[in-house]
Amino acid sequence: MFSALMRMSLVSRIIIAIILGVGVAVVFPEATPSLSLLGDLFIKALKSVAPILVFILVLASIANFKVGQSNTPIKPIMIMYAVGMFLAALSAVVSSILFPSTLFLDIAAQAELQPPGSLVEILKNLLLSFVANPVVAIAEANFIGILAWSVALGIAFRHASDSTKTLLNDVAFAVNYVIRLVISFAPVGIFGLVAVTFAESGLDTLTSYAHLLAVLLGTMVFVALVINPLLVALMTRNNPYPLVFTCLRESGITAFFTRSSAANIPVNLDLAKRLGVKESTSSIAIPLGATINMAGASVTITVLSLAAVNTLGISVDFSTMLILSVVATVSACGASGVAGGSLLLIPVACGLFGISSDIAMQVVAIGMVISVLQDSTETALNSSTDVLFTTAVDRASN
Repeated sequence: MFSALMRMSLVSRIIIAIILGVGVAVVFPEATPSLSLLGDLFIKALKSVAPILVFILVLASIANFKVGQSNTPIKPIMIMYAVGMFLAALSAVVSSILFPSTLFLDIAAQAELQPPGSLVEILKNLLLSFVANPVVAIAEANFIGILAWSVALGIAFRHASDSTKTLLNDVAFAVNYVIRLVISFAPVGIFGLVAVTFAESGLDTLTSYAHLLAVLLGTMVFVALVINPLLVALMTRNNPYPLVFTCLRESGITAFFTRSSAANIPVNLDLAKRLGVKESTSSIAIPLGATINMAGASVTITVLSLAAVNTLGISVDFSTMLILSVVATVSACGASGVAGGSLLLIPVACGLFGISSDIAMQVVAIGMVISVLQDSTETALNSSTDVLFTTAVDRASN
């Protein structure tokens, strides 16, 4: 029985865990307090690995990044990647304002929270977080400081020897392995979280999850069908929708089920070839996009972070949300290449608002519950956008 379960996909096991968790909450509500340990262990594990994940992956990604020496239009493709991610995050901000989400969180640990009073105060706290001691930043899960140091060291290591860069890649691979190990236990942790949450809050929890998922998926659909076509139209000066629908159909559907931009690289390379993209361009831009072009991740990070902000009653202005969009864009570039990897970067954005790591990791756990659809849709958007923008720039450069 156990071996059969382990052979199932992570998505299937999470679905089973959610069903069992709801069933236990309904049939044996008195037993749910003892199950809270499972959820607590899972959140603790996420909290432990997240700081080192952000630090190592962003550092290694920047240190090993190579644009290439050929006359390929990589720079405009990168600009489209960056603009697309920022506009996706901005769309998520607007969606969260129009349809605010509320989460069921244990906010006892956040009782002493002093929300930032102004944009000046937020910028001050942001600058102070940037210059924090890197060891202290990792130990205290100061994700803004971690992100700043990883970017700075990544740039510095670009001038290191090839053997040093290989070592950084090996370390990043090892960290990814640990993350995969932790996420493989997600069904067990989610079972405990769902059982306890449903026993305490009943159907209100289901409504909350459904609303949050609707905001997430709705925003991603908006990005795929409005934001991306607008950018392609500006680049090519032609009707973008035939290309958009081709990329969604032939790349997005495959990515939806594989839930991996990296695994979808061969599909995108083949599609780019059939769309007439020069191989010298696609061979660089497609793998690059699978690493850093994460519009879906920027949506996920922004929506879930603002859901936490709304739940905690933190009042923020639109200029602060613009800063959040930039942070979400940068964070999305460092999203791990594993299922649910973008969720582990939510604490980076939450750190803008003084939200503790304990609370942020609860938000991550909620993201894991809805990741059955969220992560698949996010990957479909990410991967289809890679080939879409690459093709658009290639056609515009001809």
